[in-house]
Amino acid sequence: MTGHVIVRTDAAPPADAVAQLARQGVSTVHEAQGRTGLLGHLLRPIYPGARIAGRAVTVSAQPGDNLMIHAAVEQTRPGDVLVVAFTSPNTDGAFGELLATSLRARGVLGLVIDAGCRDVAALTELGFPVWSRAVSAQGTVKASPGSVNVPIVLGGAYVRPGDVIVADDDGIVVVPRERAREVAAAGAEREAKEEEKRRQLADGVLGLDMYNLRPLLDRLGVRYVDATEQGGTATNSADPAATGAGSTGPA
Repeated sequence: MTGHVIVRTDAAPPADAVAQLARQGVSTVHEAQGRTGLLGHLLRPIYPGARIAGRAVTVSAQPGDNLMIHAAVEQTRPGDVLVVAFTSPNTDGAFGELLATSLRARGVLGLVIDAGCRDVAALTELGFPVWSRAVSAQGTVKASPGSVNVPIVLGGAYVRPGDVIVADDDGIVVVPRERAREVAAAGAEREAKEEEKRRQLADGVLGLDMYNLRPLLDRLGVRYVDATEQGGTATNSADPAATGAGSTGPA
């Protein structure tokens, strides 16, 4: 396929897996798929507290131009996330309240855009979440060709139409649609393990003991010493794990 295209596609991840990934959130999903798929940290939410996951509808656009975002609206459906990359770096405000109103009418959950966003107060009131590179009042034109529903690179990550986009206060992660159920299952397993760790830490167990890190400190040559009354250091003290000091959990 060559040239500029608008691809009509039904490619989508399983809805049940998307719901699980949305609940798990970015950090858990990123870890669950082997610490892959994380988009660059410069893409940040315009307001805190939003958490979404949905099918990616991708856009490749020219800098300073939002024509292809308008063209992409027609290809969206309820539960989608619009994901917009540009052919050159830019921070112009290519998205605002009017486009958000159009997307909201079609059931789109939110937007990830590697450029600027404006009308932040209105978007916040509307409850339409956006993750963007910048907030900028600089306007754009509608004049340049691009493509919709083609593979793109956004924030250093490869995103295909139909992949899962998970976004929250921690950032954005992409999950290949074929792996959605696998990653969701791994995320659920990770959550169960974290709940047990959370219980132990709340009971006062130290991470040093829960993760059995004292032997590692010893192998790395990290020593425990006692300060003198003058504020200096004295001879080595015993490992607190051996004397019971500083440890409330199992060794």
